[in-house]
Amino acid sequence: MENGRGKNVQGEKFLCFKLGSEEYGLPVLQVKEIVGMMEFAGVPQTHAYVRGVINLRGKIIPIIDLRMLFGMEYLPYHERTCIVIVEGKQEGRNVAMGMVVDSMTEVTAFAPEAIEPPEELPQSNCAPYILGLGKTGAGIKILLDAEKLIEGTELVKLA
Repeated sequence: MENGRGKNVQGEKFLCFKLGSEEYGLPVLQVKEIVGMMEFAGVPQTHAYVRGVINLRGKIIPIIDLRMLFGMEYLPYHERTCIVIVEGKQEGRNVAMGMVVDSMTEVTAFAPEAIEPPEELPQSNCAPYILGLGKTGAGIKILLDAEKLIEGTELVKLA
């Protein structure tokens, strides 16, 4: 199944996490690793959601706070807060980015019929980054596209 934006999301596994009370997922194949919170160096004159950069084993990785990008209330980081490192193509090269999330939950595989395209969603701060909506027995997970997040947050210049 294509999600209406040309991405095939059939039978993929998603790494799921929470932002507030909502659950989100990223395709496992776009996730490079998960790291605990660490100190980051601020980058002046960037958007508020850009928290800074980290040095991860010699590679500089820009860090964004997904809560702030999506227009949610800022919450102080806690022991379950972590950074999900994703990788995508941007301007013909691989670009890594870290995303601060409230907590990790699980890895979930969705059957093709369990993923709805996002066309009918109201406009929101996260709408441009949504691959689809994954239906589970416990509710709905908002499935995001890491490459769209990298493109939309204009981090190429920082990476």
